[in-house]
Amino acid sequence: MTVRIAPSILSADFGKLADDLAMCEAAGADWIHVDVMDGRFVPNLSYGAKIIETVKRYTRLPIDVHLMVVEPEKYFQDFVKAGASVLTLHQEVAPHLDRQLNAIRELGAQAGVAINPGTPVESLREVAHLLDLLLIMTVNPGFGGQQFIDYSLDKITRARAMLHSCGSTAALEVDGGISRDTITKCWRAGADTFVAGNAIFSAQNPSLEIALLRGLCSVTT
Repeated sequence: MTVRIAPSILSADFGKLADDLAMCEAAGADWIHVDVMDGRFVPNLSYGAKIIETVKRYTRLPIDVHLMVVEPEKYFQDFVKAGASVLTLHQEVAPHLDRQLNAIRELGAQAGVAINPGTPVESLREVAHLLDLLLIMTVNPGFGGQQFIDYSLDKITRARAMLHSCGSTAALEVDGGISRDTITKCWRAGADTFVAGNAIFSAQNPSLEIALLRGLCSVTT
């Protein structure tokens, strides 16, 4: 199974963002994860299209944009134009998922859906075949550095089974509390794409941490 490590720049040092992006790329990261928060869907504010443009300027890696916003469709065109490779919106604010997923694809990006810890995987069954990415939030979204929610593991397993049942090749991503202590459990449960912010950027050697996290996804005992 493919393993993707996606460092989240929410935990990066924006005073040396270009250096941090270069480090991630040199260390073998697969994607760069960008969290967009509007202060409405989650109790925090982050950044918008200009930051995506900056990230695009300094890395060749795919840019994985997580929209923690209400009315996400308002951002699709600007964010794809800025360089987003994947746009992931939340099921909880998207009553027209079929339309919204197709709109993202029509703009030339991959389309993903995220679900909060309290949202059942089964709520996505009808659109699972349309997904390029399914993101399981393993913390309540809005802040970095939170503790992993253990009951997420069963949810990851059920998400993998659902994707398999409809023949989907979508990435199964996890975000929240991903570290040396949790990544192996998530990988064994069926996840293949791992967002890590605090674990990477607060490490003594961030480059080594990326390699260590990837290596823990090959542990079989």
